[in-house]
Amino acid sequence: MDLRELAVEAANYREPLRSIRRDIHRRPELGLDLPQTLARVLASISELGLETHQSPSISSAVVRIVGDLPGPTVVLRADLDALALTEDSGEEFTSDIPGRMHACGHDLHAAIGVGAIHLLATHKDRLAGEVLFLFQPGEEGDNGADRMLEEGALELARGELVGAYAVHVTTAAPSGVVSTRPGPLMAGSAILDVTLRGAGGHGSAPHLALDPNQALAEIVTGLQTMVTRRFNAFDPVIVTVGWIRGGEEGTNNVIPSTSSFGATVRTFSLESLANVERFSRELVEGIAAAHGLTADVEFLSVTEPVVNAAEHAALAERVAVEMFGPDGYREMPTPIGGAEDFAAILGAVPGAFVFVGACPPELDPATAPYNHSNLARFDDGVLPAAAAYLAALAFARLDEVAGG
Repeated sequence: MDLRELAVEAANYREPLRSIRRDIHRRPELGLDLPQTLARVLASISELGLETHQSPSISSAVVRIVGDLPGPTVVLRADLDALALTEDSGEEFTSDIPGRMHACGHDLHAAIGVGAIHLLATHKDRLAGEVLFLFQPGEEGDNGADRMLEEGALELARGELVGAYAVHVTTAAPSGVVSTRPGPLMAGSAILDVTLRGAGGHGSAPHLALDPNQALAEIVTGLQTMVTRRFNAFDPVIVTVGWIRGGEEGTNNVIPSTSSFGATVRTFSLESLANVERFSRELVEGIAAAHGLTADVEFLSVTEPVVNAAEHAALAERVAVEMFGPDGYREMPTPIGGAEDFAAILGAVPGAFVFVGACPPELDPATAPYNHSNLARFDDGVLPAAAAYLAALAFARLDEVAGG
């Protein structure tokens, strides 16, 4: 399969893909319930007559594209959900729903997926195996990928699963530039919630109380010392306290009986994720006990780290260079601290997660509003190239396996 031909052919899809993206952008939906978004996507591929499986419980679908040539199975994914954010981007097709916005580019992912499916179906005579395309809800904190796996999405494969791929647009790179890296790419995430329980009292007599605020202050700073002293600097750990609550505003002379805080935890290995839970429990409970307090510690793992298999990251690079030239690919020097539930799919099927630049040409990627900003804008001119690239990953992997 000549991958450059795909990019040329995909240019003819520019206006239909832009229309799909903008329709979805105007009507953003949240979480696992995306009926209008999924319907718009499936209507855009209905004429292809492909086998499609929809979930009875969440707004997800698995589309099968079966090649005319025998071979294994590749998995592709596009996420569809928006964010609970009021849009202020100034786009002419801005969100019609207050408090909802496609600020992370999943509207582009939906259109990219439609384009990739059309390309794969059009050239199924050169497809050496099959593609399972996952349209996924609930990436923004609802673990939609895990839900699809639990419901048996990958069990629909008829051949051996030999690769899983997804692309994610970013405003931090010039439009059309592909970037990824082997090994850890994005962080695993967890939530740490702590409540300290003591005994309230008068601020003038702290010795007659058990003050949770003082212990909380020690714990918050102690967590940062834990990060730098108990973890290898070359396997980074990030602990950020996002909220603190202790006492009532205006009651300066009252020692509260309880205080609490919540933190987000980011790690790039499962070993560090497990150790953060163990060490943070030890630290919190130890400091609490030293102050005569008790502590409730909740540690919830949300996503695992996104880790690209080396051979699949190499394939992603090779395909990008072949399609877009050497300037069309940049290897990321370090992982990033954001999290992605595509990690669950990569845990089941080794593959690669890839970023595609979508910064509007009039903006500087270094200063453009980033993904998740209410000001974020994306260049939907990148849609044809990104669709061709996603389809090309499947063609290239199946050809690679067929060539042995």
